[in-house]
Amino acid sequence: MDRDRTTTTPKTVGIVWGLLVLNTLGSAGAKTIVPLPRSLIQMVTMGALVAAFALALAVNLRLRLRAGAFLFLLTLLLVPSVISSAHLESGFGALFRCARLALFVGTLWLLSRWWDGGTTFVRHHIRMYFAVLGSVAAGLVISPGAALPELYGGRLVGALWPLTPPQIGQYAAVITGLTVLLVLGRRTDRAGAALVIVPSLVLLALTHTRTATLGLLIGLALAIGSLVLTSAAARRFFTWAVLCAGVAAVGFASALQAWFLRGQSQEHFTSLTGRAKVWDALLAAPRTTTEQVLGVGLGDKSFGGLPIDNSWLAVYHEQGLTGVALVAAIIIVLGGVALLRPPSLSRACAIFLISYCAIASYTEAGLGDASPYLLHLAVAASLLAAPAPAAPLDARSPSTTHPVPARRSEVT
Repeated sequence: MDRDRTTTTPKTVGIVWGLLVLNTLGSAGAKTIVPLPRSLIQMVTMGALVAAFALALAVNLRLRLRAGAFLFLLTLLLVPSVISSAHLESGFGALFRCARLALFVGTLWLLSRWWDGGTTFVRHHIRMYFAVLGSVAAGLVISPGAALPELYGGRLVGALWPLTPPQIGQYAAVITGLTVLLVLGRRTDRAGAALVIVPSLVLLALTHTRTATLGLLIGLALAIGSLVLTSAAARRFFTWAVLCAGVAAVGFASALQAWFLRGQSQEHFTSLTGRAKVWDALLAAPRTTTEQVLGVGLGDKSFGGLPIDNSWLAVYHEQGLTGVALVAAIIIVLGGVALLRPPSLSRACAIFLISYCAIASYTEAGLGDASPYLLHLAVAASLLAAPAPAAPLDARSPSTTHPVPARRSEVT
């Protein structure tokens, strides 16, 4: 098992991560109990990103960075984004989104100094998103009608902060999966884990989010499968999970089917809640060679006024085939590195996050812009980073018996 290195990371890093999470919550969603102007929400989220960058720079004034393929490819993604956005086909908002993405990537570069293969950022991730889910639960208690509106078919939304059911489902699924893995790796006690897992699963069920549920189940299966050969706890959990799933499939088949269909007709379900029509229209739209290669510029991930809800098509629309190739390279590189690592808790958590993002990319957008999905992948990259090697003893005093502290492998 890899050592937990949370004690070596400044507390400011956790604050920076929380600000990045706040920035990626978005400004569009359900109606809140207290109406919040969208301009105010955007000011808060952008202010959080600026503050995150400033704090990250303050805590890393010497600009000690750890180079890696993930951040390098993410930086390259800025190139087609800026070039296509400069044509202003998507308006001046495209340049604003480019600046946001640049600040987002720059903040990740500054935080990379503490990417050492430990579970530090996993814990930050769980804490921050659990706090977000806490606001959702508070809204449900204060105003059940606002939290379960008919506009969304009775699905759970954010009543204090405008969050959609897919967002809440994503956050609940991700922290549930990571917490389960921490328990299996004996990095947290079961009582503390239950305080996170149980309410998160309840909120996930109330959102009726199929993508998040499938991502959680498949991601956990792959992650735990990577530990089966080396962890008795993982083998026991996997066995019990299979047995419980079998019993649930037999005893609650009709209830599970009703929950999964959400009262939709067969035609509506097969068209992925209308997504397929938007996808077909996007692919059929005429494009110039420049638009095919570089896209039309960063936008709001919509086409014809309707959400695209597919990361690959959203990237193709906004950043062209170049963006699609870069995003695919990010997933492939992270997945390849994870497969080459020896079995460990860090590797299992990384596999869960990578597989979840890959599954969710089919019905959710976000891999090509500042989003929770890029934060998930950043956590995966931090887990896959090699620990810094220990520095040799000082050659000028070979007889010393005091160990020299390890220095981090840095690119200045």
